Amino acid sequence: MEILKVSAKSQPKSVAGAIAAVLREKGAVEVQAVGAGAVNQSVKSIAIARGYVAPNGIDLICIPAFSKITIEDEERTAIKFQLESR
Repeated sequence: MEILKVSAKSQPKSVAGAIAAVLREKGAVEVQAVGAGAVNQSVKSIAIARGYVAPNGIDLICIPAFSKITIEDEERTAIKFQLESR
């Protein structure tokens, strides 16, 4: 599954376009975010992407979870959003 990493500075419309493209092509995508700002941008992106794919008959579902990732040899907790079409 493809992983898209979102930061607090990511543009929601751009991330939403990437989510929609991967979702149409592969049927699923994972979005990772570390920090409150990144989670905020991720949630906005997911809402926008849902609007992008709905006209194609795709019902985007989101399964949030915690994930351990390593950044510069330091283990951090990330929020991951597993997005699938239904």
